[in-house]
Parts: sequence; C-alpha cells; structure tokens
Amino acid sequence: MPWPTYFNTHTSILFIIKTFRMKQLILLGGLVIAIMAWTTTTPEALDEEAGWESLFDGETTNGWRNFKAEGLGPAWKVQDGALMLDKSDKSVKGGDIVTEEEYENFDLRLEWKISDCGNSGIMFNVTEEGYKRPYHTGPEMQVLDNKCHPDAKIITHRAGDLYDMIKCKKEVVKPAGEWNSVRIRIKNGKSSFWLNGVKVVKFEMFTPEWNAMIADSKFKNWEGFGQSRKGRICLQDHSDTVWYRNIKIKRL
Repeated sequence: MPWPTYFNTHTSILFIIKTFRMKQLILLGGLVIAIMAWTTTTPEALDEEAGWESLFDGETTNGWRNFKAEGLGPAWKVQDGALMLDKSDKSVKGGDIVTEEEYENFDLRLEWKISDCGNSGIMFNVTEEGYKRPYHTGPEMQVLDNKCHPDAKIITHRAGDLYDMIKCKKEVVKPAGEWNSVRIRIKNGKSSFWLNGVKVVKFEMFTPEWNAMIADSKFKNWEGFGQSRKGRICLQDHSDTVWYRNIKIKRL
C-alpha cells in the first residue's frame, strides 16, 4: 500500500476509535450523573412524586388528634422515630387518635409493634359527627400479640384480621416487640389487607354480603358501622403500649 494511502487509512481508523471512545465516555458520564441524582433523592421526595402523603414525620405528632377533640393525650409521644402510646402508667390519658383529614379510596401503609400481650387496632372510614367512639363506624384491622392476649383465642380477633368479621388466611404476624408491616387498600369498597407482605384478608364493603357479615358480628346493633364510604384513619388506645411508624397514604 502506498504510504499516503496507508497514512490516510490509519488516520481515519484512529479518528473512528477516538470518536467511539468519546461517545462511550459521554454516555458513561450521563449514566453516572443519573445514578448520583437518583441516589441523592430522598425517600420523601420519591414518595411525593408517586403521590404518597406522609401521615407521621417521625419527629412530631402533627396531623393527629384525639377522636372528637383537639390535641393528644400525653401518653401519645414520639420515641425513636415512632409514634408511641406509652401505657406504662395506666393513669396517663392516651385515647384513640385520628387523622386530621378524611380518606375514601386509598392505599395505607405503616409498621407497628406491640408490647407483650398487647392489643391495639387500625380503623378506617371513621366518622365523628353523631358517634361516641371510633369503632361505632370504623372497621378495624386488628393489632395484637397473638401469643398471649386473650383475644387470640377468638379466630377473628387475631393480628391482621378484619376484627370480628374475617380471619387471616395465614398467620404471618411477628412476636411482640418486633415490627410488622401493614398495607390496607380500599377502592370503591373493594378492600384488602396485607401483613408482612402477605395478602391475608379480602372483602368488599357496601354489598348485601357485607351487611350480612355485620349482622353476624358484635357490631350488628350499631346502625352506622361499616356504612361510611369515607372517613378518618384511627389508631386505637386499648390500654396497652404500642408503636407505629412509617405511616403514609396514597389517594386512589
């Protein structure tokens, strides 16, 4: 090959290689920037982008108050990033607490842990006007130490059950003192409970079957029970120490 021809060909090959490498470097740099942006985005910011609302900031009790009242009983406090009902002194008032806002179709997620032999509950569609207690209107996902609380002897009163109505299809609750993850999803009455990643209860509200379940439960004489299509989220004071954290909700 004549020298000029070889030189031009060789130069062209080098140019192509350099250009290819430059494009690789540009792509790699863009990928690094994207990864850095993603890893420095806070979980809270990601939640907001996905439509999630935090119901507990991990530092204050803002957004919660006692049922039909202003403020919270002093037994409710923040401890190590959790909303805690401290019943070490039974004389200190706690009380059932509710969200400031009402929700209809939603996906609720949180974590809880219960004290030894303890009892609490997560209620939804709770109505205040005209009623004396949250459980007069709001169905409940049971929070319980299944090992030694007396309610564990009743098959629809165990952790994760739709209280006094539907039992969990599988027992997946963790022992007292350990965190359990919860998901409650409701859309147009179609509802599901998850406990520790397992769908444990499924039901549909506002149907003849729903009303028949109520009629066969301890709530049968409470006219307003399970009839509200929207309401407040409630955390129950059942006179036992309990902790809640990472509470967030998404409107559907």
